[in-house]
Amino acid sequence: MRDKTQTNSTGPGDRLVRAGAVVFFVGVVATLVTVAPLFLGTTPFPTYMFGLSMFMGVGFLIAGAGVLQSVAAGRRRAREATRAAR
Repeated sequence: MRDKTQTNSTGPGDRLVRAGAVVFFVGVVATLVTVAPLFLGTTPFPTYMFGLSMFMGVGFLIAGAGVLQSVAAGRRRAREATRAAR
């Protein structure tokens, strides 16, 4: 049996994964900007820029929460399908 889900529809957790990816890449850019002066021999950025680098970890956690939410929804659907088949 083929799944009737549309290819452009979003499931549970998809928005969290997308938001986590955006936050992660903001953290990547902040990390590159923060580390670049160390290699280029210029004046380092202020300390708060190092805090912006933490967005990588925050984005990873947000995306992980979205994946766990998606997995939980899939398990719920599978459980309901096995109950309906009985």
